[in-house]
Amino acid sequence: MKKYGFGVDIGGTTIKMSLFEMTGHMVDKWEIPTNTSDHGSSILDDVAAVIEGRLVSDGISKEDVEGIGIGVPGPVVEDSVVVCCVNLGWGRVDVAKELSEKTGLKVRVGNDANVAALGEMWQGGGKGYKNVIMITLGTGVGGGIIIDGKIINGSNGAGGEIGHVFVDEAEEEKCGCGKCGCLEQYASATGIVRLAKRALAADGRDSALRSVENLSAKAVADAAKAGDALALEVLEKMGKILGTALANAACIVDPEVFVIGGGVSKAGTIITEVIRKYYIERAFQSCRNADFALAQLGNDAGVYGCVYLLLNS
Repeated sequence: MKKYGFGVDIGGTTIKMSLFEMTGHMVDKWEIPTNTSDHGSSILDDVAAVIEGRLVSDGISKEDVEGIGIGVPGPVVEDSVVVCCVNLGWGRVDVAKELSEKTGLKVRVGNDANVAALGEMWQGGGKGYKNVIMITLGTGVGGGIIIDGKIINGSNGAGGEIGHVFVDEAEEEKCGCGKCGCLEQYASATGIVRLAKRALAADGRDSALRSVENLSAKAVADAAKAGDALALEVLEKMGKILGTALANAACIVDPEVFVIGGGVSKAGTIITEVIRKYYIERAFQSCRNADFALAQLGNDAGVYGCVYLLLNS
C-alpha cells in the first residue's frame, strides 16, 4: 500500500504545495496565492481546503497519508510553533496544532531555509550525507545545519542563521537586521552587487560592468567568467569572506558537505571554487576535506524537506 505526504512551503507571495509518495517521488506540485490580509488569518484554512480537495480528487484516504510538512519564513520551535513570521503577518502561531485540527492529519513544521536544507540532503546536492551545512545565496543569505540527519533549530529557532554572522567591523552600512558587517551584506545577490558598485566607484578601470544598466549578481558572474578583472576581484572578495565564515562554522559543526543554493548558485562552479579555495586556506585541518556541492532541487527543495520532516518525527 502506497503512503503519501504533502509538502507545503509557505512564502510571502505564493504557497508551493506538493503531493509525494513517501519514497521521495513527487507525484504532483502546484501553487496557490498567499493571502496575507487580516494578519494571514486565512492561510491555514486555504492550505487545509486545498489538501482536502486533492484527497478527494485523487481518491486518497487519510489513512494512507503520513501527514503534512510545512515550511515557513520564520523561526520554529518544537516542530510546531512559529515564533514570528513578519512576511505572513503572523505572531506566535502553533501551526501544527491548528492545521492538524483542520485536517485530521499529523503536521510537522520547520523554518523554510532549514527544510530546504533537509530536501537537498534527502534528494538533492547533499544526498548521501547526514552532516550538512546548506547556504542559500539569494536576496539575503539563509542557512540550514543538519547533524546526523536532523535539523539544528536551537533554543529560539534561529539555528543556521549564517547570514548574520559578523564578518567586518569596518562596515558602516546597516544590514536588513539592523546591524553592520553581516555576512549577508557581502555574499548575497544584493551583497555582490554592492561590492561591485563599490569597486566601480573606487577607480576608473575599464570593466564590462560599467555598461550594465541594471547591475545584478548574474552580470557580475558572467563578466567574471569572461575574464573581466574587476568582476573577478569582486567574486574573490565575496569568496574570501564566505569561505572564511564557513571555515569558522566548520570548527563547530564539522560537516561532510556544504551545499550552495539560491539564485547566486546558478553561476555554477565559478562560485563554489572561489569559496572552496578560501575555505581550505582557513579551515581547521580536520575539517578541510569537506565537500562542496551545488543545490539541485531549485525551488522544490522546500517541499522535499517538508515531507522529509514527516519521515523523522
